[in-house]
Amino acid sequence: MNEHPLRFEDIVLPGWPDAPMALDVTAHQAVAVLGSDASGVDQLAAYALALQAPPAGRVLVHGRDLATLPYREALAARRAVGYLPADDGLLHNLTLSENVALPLRFGSRLTETQIRSRVGVILAQLRLADVGVRRPADATGEQRRRAALARALAFDPDLVLLEHPFDGLTDRDAAELLELARGGESAAGSRRTVFIIGPYLPPSLRARVESRFRLHRGRLESEEG
Repeated sequence: MNEHPLRFEDIVLPGWPDAPMALDVTAHQAVAVLGSDASGVDQLAAYALALQAPPAGRVLVHGRDLATLPYREALAARRAVGYLPADDGLLHNLTLSENVALPLRFGSRLTETQIRSRVGVILAQLRLADVGVRRPADATGEQRRRAALARALAFDPDLVLLEHPFDGLTDRDAAELLELARGGESAAGSRRTVFIIGPYLPPSLRARVESRFRLHRGRLESEEG
């Protein structure tokens, strides 16, 4: 893994042309950038995945600017990053289990038997084994968040982007979701690098997020303690 699997190099956020933002996300850590809707924080994942282009600057994922890659290479690079969008992004005509299986069906060479086995393991880890047959409309908000995280972890990525991951969750459920995203601990720290984007971080999670920043008027301010 790169020392900094995610790097923002002097990107400009909408509305703040005179405040370029730079940030190196350190491997094996959970890093949070917090801010209001007006801060531009919600653009960061889209810039990282090259779903949108920043007005200026660039973002490197595992050392590469996805915006400069050919389509197929960019698609493969996105699959190497787990992404939990703010709205969950679940397809409502599919069950939770089918939603988790979807990226594996279209982005891997696994057989159906292997996919079912992989999905079963992930659902068990996320405590969804008993509700995998439900469609999103029939699931609770917490179950939908878990299913969205399960889908993000389908390829067992070493970098995970989480948008508004703790909205509507109790402190206990938020803590468990963060630990699942971290993927356990290694000698270097968190097994996965976790980048959290949103308006707030529950106080109970501060000890488990190594670096915290507040985005204000296009500039990052470190939050300590």
